[in-house]
Amino acid sequence: MRFSGKRAYMRLPVIFVGHGSPMNAIEDNAYTKEWDALGKKIEPKAILMISAHWFTRGTLIQDAEEPRIINDMYGFPKELYEVGYQVKGDKALTKSVLGAVKREVKVNNDWGLDHGAWSVLAHMVPDRHVPVVQLSVDAYTTPEQHYAIGQDLAFLRDEDVLIIASGNIVHNLRMVRMDMAGGTPECAAFDAFIKESILAKNHDAVLGYPAFGIGASLSVPTTDHFDPLLYALGAAGKDSAVSVFNESLMAGFLSMTSYVFE
Repeated sequence: MRFSGKRAYMRLPVIFVGHGSPMNAIEDNAYTKEWDALGKKIEPKAILMISAHWFTRGTLIQDAEEPRIINDMYGFPKELYEVGYQVKGDKALTKSVLGAVKREVKVNNDWGLDHGAWSVLAHMVPDRHVPVVQLSVDAYTTPEQHYAIGQDLAFLRDEDVLIIASGNIVHNLRMVRMDMAGGTPECAAFDAFIKESILAKNHDAVLGYPAFGIGASLSVPTTDHFDPLLYALGAAGKDSAVSVFNESLMAGFLSMTSYVFE
């Protein structure tokens, strides 16, 4: 990312970011200011991005020289479609992931960098000089297996690769209420439960989140946006210090709460 002249981390952190609306790519708001500030603290040689929007059968990874830009959103202003966050890929990083993950991982370049990736990176790395490889989220596996893949990837932190998992802990677009400033009581309670579990290093509670009941089912009607958190937890392990940023809910059913594991 942008070099600050003073390295903030000896071992690179793992980041889980609540990415929210793709409009964040072109907006200057409280969330994007945090992304910008975080980007100034970290100096990776490459980024492994795990985005909710590449939700696949099996685990896939890219090895393209220049990953495609995926505008996976509809009805937004023309300016958003012109972001065009073009960066280089990193075949060496792809090879490292293929060799480290104990489950089958296939190379696939049909996808590219979707808005779960570039809407955040447009602020964290605005000059686009850091290569990015995207790893998919397997829609047909268990929370424990997502976590295990994250554990397999933890070594990248010592090789100056930044792992960013992008999703939303609460994400229920079918029920969003744009006239509502915060979250519903059930979703707010679930977001708080996940935060308390992460801060307590109780990863088993996060993996077993459906047991939280109605708050979990309202917050995670589908797993695509929640699963990236599990990869981040696995890569972070239980020894990492945890910082919470962008802690908030909006529109009743969307959480922007994000974490740095350092």
